[in-house]
Amino acid sequence: MRVSIVGAGVAGMTCAVEFAERGVPTEVFEQAASFGPHNCSWYAGGMLAPWCECDHSADLVATFGEQSVAWWRKRVPALVQRGSLVLAHGRHISELVSLSRRTGRYEWLDAGGIGELEPALANRFPKGLFFKDEAHIDPREALRSLADRFISLGGRIHFGAASAARSDGNHFVVDCTGLAAREALRELRGVKGEMLVLRSREITLNRPVRLLAPRVPVYIVPRPNGVFMVGATMIESDELSRVTARSVLELLSAACSLHPAFAEAEILEMGSQVRPAFPDNMPRITWRRDRIYINGFFRHGFLLAPAFARMAADAVLSGEICPQVAYENHA
Repeated sequence: MRVSIVGAGVAGMTCAVEFAERGVPTEVFEQAASFGPHNCSWYAGGMLAPWCECDHSADLVATFGEQSVAWWRKRVPALVQRGSLVLAHGRHISELVSLSRRTGRYEWLDAGGIGELEPALANRFPKGLFFKDEAHIDPREALRSLADRFISLGGRIHFGAASAARSDGNHFVVDCTGLAAREALRELRGVKGEMLVLRSREITLNRPVRLLAPRVPVYIVPRPNGVFMVGATMIESDELSRVTARSVLELLSAACSLHPAFAEAEILEMGSQVRPAFPDNMPRITWRRDRIYINGFFRHGFLLAPAFARMAADAVLSGEICPQVAYENHA
């Protein structure tokens, strides 16, 4: 048996590592010349936040997301597990209360508790939710770490190479190409996400911080050397060629409302990509005669890809089907 993975985003690379770790000869085919901004994984926040994501997702996000945190911890040394913090200004405290009713694994903090966790935010917010078991990674470093591990296991990555291979009795083709697979997966739609990368020497954050607001909730993820990723919009659109002035204004305004020091930050990067999503915003494994499709991760790529890679490998190698996931079999 051998496996070909089509697509070298987070879904493809987690699948590649999962199969290779089980001793299956595996190759990855990626049309682009390298990892980079052509792929929505490049612009991800990298937050492994299964309980925060229960805000607008099914309970399965928490279940599979918790499994994925453990998966990443074993394979990516740069994973940071200091939890995540969710805040709201006083007039929006009801947003925090609403989130607390839809999720779990958190503790309420008052202004003093927030200041102990994040001194830069002391006395700026009256209440917050702290999810101590959550983590985050740098998506770009994570993709490189997966590639290194995959190659060390004997895998091969073919950049600048398309694959028209089809599955047969001894060769399985796993398609992880996102919106590029929409001709085969007609229910897929695009959800545009825009992000900023800032650098500031005036503020330090130790963990991802989400700021809840009715119009534009945002997250700010710290990176090394005073760098912060600020994201992300969710626009029902397939258009990815530009970052709009409206989105930049909204993201910067939210960052500055978290802390005014962001007004003086240097803008290092602006990016836009389109995430693939099904109508229920949950991923699917679709098994057809010629290919197995793993797609529809919406905003949960890094959070859910390892769990779906494991389930795909279980299905291919042992016929084991996870009872909690709807597999579409169109053979």
